[in-house]
Amino acid sequence: MSPRAERLLGGVSPLVAAHYRIAGDLFDPDRNRGGYVNLGTSENHLLWDLLEPALTGKRPLTPDDTHYHPMFGMAGFRASTAAFLSRAYDVAVDADDLVVVGGATAALDTLAYALCSPGEGVVVPTPYYTGLDDDLGGRAGARVVPAPLSSADGFALRPEVLDEAIRTATAGGVTVRAILLISPANPLARTYDAETIAAAAQVARRHDLHLVVDEIYAGSVFGGTPFFTAARLPASVLDPTRVHVVWGFAKDFGMSGFKVGVLHTRHEGVRAAAGHLAAFGPVSTDTQVLLRTMLDDAAWVDRLRTENRRRLAAAHHDVTSHLASYGVTTAPADAGLYVWVDLRPWLSRPTFDAERALWLRLLDDARVSISPGDVFHCAEPGWFRLCYASDHEAVREGVDRIGRALHPA
Repeated sequence: MSPRAERLLGGVSPLVAAHYRIAGDLFDPDRNRGGYVNLGTSENHLLWDLLEPALTGKRPLTPDDTHYHPMFGMAGFRASTAAFLSRAYDVAVDADDLVVVGGATAALDTLAYALCSPGEGVVVPTPYYTGLDDDLGGRAGARVVPAPLSSADGFALRPEVLDEAIRTATAGGVTVRAILLISPANPLARTYDAETIAAAAQVARRHDLHLVVDEIYAGSVFGGTPFFTAARLPASVLDPTRVHVVWGFAKDFGMSGFKVGVLHTRHEGVRAAAGHLAAFGPVSTDTQVLLRTMLDDAAWVDRLRTENRRRLAAAHHDVTSHLASYGVTTAPADAGLYVWVDLRPWLSRPTFDAERALWLRLLDDARVSISPGDVFHCAEPGWFRLCYASDHEAVREGVDRIGRALHPA
């Protein structure tokens, strides 16, 4: 095998391992009450009743839809996606600036390949979604440069934290090419406002970097902070050709299994390179026709988005209230499918070994899966991500199990 292939054989992440370990023995209120409760996977299970008629109903399909189209996305699908993004996020999106790929992971991999040579760095605030390590480094060989956030100021994203990470990496001989944000943040469940995004963009400009923003949860904002897409940044803040936005259908539309991601870039060279790379993992024309038909029904999309936000807000209230009944607190949240849970009081010691021990006790003994902060590269032990956009009874059962484990009789 080639050395680059052997690099991929280091094993799967704990999140992926836990997901597949419990998949065959999941809690069911009627058939398997003793099964594992999966609160570790960030998927949106709250929208099926709205999706089912749109996915299973009769839809138009022409002979042309069964043949080759541009590997970076059918013209009609890109036009419908551009119209949707423009309307939803108050920004002018040109369909010619979109590249359609097999999920947000593929879009991030494509950007890393286009922006970085092997060993070059991308600054990412921590804690961050653990999949970024593979998304950026697995094939492209880019290196994540962590910019640790602190619970002392509520994990605030401050420009000086990004500056310090860039200076430290550069002093260590790492060439930094980009800053990457996830907004709304995963696992922090927080929307970055316009000022925060602009401050990060100004750091990128000072250091002559690109800004990549993963906006996969853009439509899952239910709190008071309005969502601001980085595509709206004015040229006076950062050259628009250095701003690259990733979006997809997985979270906001509850369609993670469809694996459809969209890269929005105004950089001609990045767009051309991404178009070539899209040929290695294109989205089927049938899937694009289905999603195009859905997007073209603007009234239905508006109902879905409104109901998604309402249901997420209700689910968030339910889970945080239930956790609070056991004395468990969470970081303030206004978006996403998860909460950032503070279990520091239940660590035997303030170490990541103790955090892992608590995680395994919850997984093995309580049979509930949540995600420890260490896998998100959190700088402090004791924080966990708990996903709640699922069956209400299962989430409640999972929280009860956690509560009993933390407060044994």
